Amino acid sequence: MNPADPDPKVALRFYLQSARDALLWKLEGLSEYDARRPMTPTGTNLLGLVKHVAGVELGYLGDTFGRPHGESLPWLEGAVEDNGDMWATADESREDLVALYRRAWAHADATIEALPLDTVGRVPWWPDGKDEVTLHHAVTRVIADTHRHAGHADILRELIDGAVGMNETNTSLPSSDPGWWERHRERLEGEARRAAER
Repeated sequence: MNPADPDPKVALRFYLQSARDALLWKLEGLSEYDARRPMTPTGTNLLGLVKHVAGVELGYLGDTFGRPHGESLPWLEGAVEDNGDMWATADESREDLVALYRRAWAHADATIEALPLDTVGRVPWWPDGKDEVTLHHAVTRVIADTHRHAGHADILRELIDGAVGMNETNTSLPSSDPGWWERHRERLEGEARRAAER
């Protein structure tokens, strides 16, 4: 996919796929514990982010446009537990959740391919009368949400083992030297203290 392609669907799919790939890459090589452990006071964790975005794609780019996905998402059905889509139980395997996410991609991509961007859908969990959305809006919303969570994943992975970057071939960082980063961090710490003392 070339983001410079004049077809807006190509650009939308490119940026959506880059976020999907970045998010899954952050799971690679981690233990089950590190993939699941809560890293913030609100419990943010890597596998939970994947579980969440799978549901987001199936909802916004499936159900919203009358394209049922047929997946069982018990954490979103019936009497749901608050925040139940943001973490994985010990019985939910990493392989199953990653496979679910990949199936969600395929379903979402089929929706994008099948419908014009100005197609209007109804978001089932939005209030009546305020629930209409175009496919273009829904795709943009999913891209924004996925990139936001890929950013969360960047930080969580760096905290776990120091691994950083957009993907395996592009860290987008100015240096790979730990000493450079230590000096850089010390400089930032000094600047923060100087600003606080003003």
